[in-house]
Amino acid sequence: MNIEIKERNGSYYGVLTGWIDTAVATQFLDDLTPLMDKADRSIVLDCEKLDYICSLGLRGLLKLKKESAARGGSLVLTHVEGEVLKIFTMTGFFKLFDIR
Repeated sequence: MNIEIKERNGSYYGVLTGWIDTAVATQFLDDLTPLMDKADRSIVLDCEKLDYICSLGLRGLLKLKKESAARGGSLVLTHVEGEVLKIFTMTGFFKLFDIR
């Protein structure tokens, strides 16, 4: 699992890569901490290279979404496809996020 975050014109853009399973979920949550601090801004997470996400990973994204909503920011997920799309659909998370 890898998350690469860059700032672009006051917004934040991240690329999620690999597997977010229970073995790395705690690290993933730690990696999201800088974005929590910037939740008053626009955040876009690209999931094109994300192969899998576990329930703890979903929880981290939901926490980021709630923090963004509370602070007046936004969270958009892009390229949610394949196995990750199946997981989002089965869990109902597809309805909770702005997915493009």
